[in-house]
Amino acid sequence: MRSRRPEPAPPRRLEEGVSLVEVLVALLLLSVGLVGVLGLQARAVRIAGDAENMTRAVLLANEASSTMWVSRTASLPAATVTAWQNRVADATGGGLRDGTGAIAVAGNTATITITWRSSAPGVTGTDRYVTQVVIP
Repeated sequence: MRSRRPEPAPPRRLEEGVSLVEVLVALLLLSVGLVGVLGLQARAVRIAGDAENMTRAVLLANEASSTMWVSRTASLPAATVTAWQNRVADATGGGLRDGTGAIAVAGNTATITITWRSSAPGVTGTDRYVTQVVIP
C-alpha cells in the first residue's frame, strides 16, 4: 500500500478591499474635522464683523476730532455735535448698529465716546471706543 501524500492546503488569498469598520472610522474622522472647520469659519466671520464695527467707530471718532482740530477748539457747536451723533446712529450710512456718540469737554481736552451693539447673532452687551483729543 502506498501512502497517500497529504493534499496541500489551498493557497491563502490576500485580503482585498476595505472593511466596513475602516470606512466608518474614516467618515467619523472626516466629519469631526469638517465640524471643526465650520466652527473656525463661524468665529472668523464674527471677528471680522467686530473688526469692521471697531473700524467704523475709529473713523467716526476721527471725524469729530478732525472737526475740532480744524476749528481749533475742543468745544464744537451743538448743531455739529448733533449731526455727528446722527451719523454715528445711522447704521445704513456708515454708522453703527444702535450707535451712540458723546463728546465731553474739559478745558482743551475732549473725550469722544462711541458705543454700539455687536452685529453678531447671539452676542449681547455693548462695545465701546473711547479716545481723547487735546487741542493746544
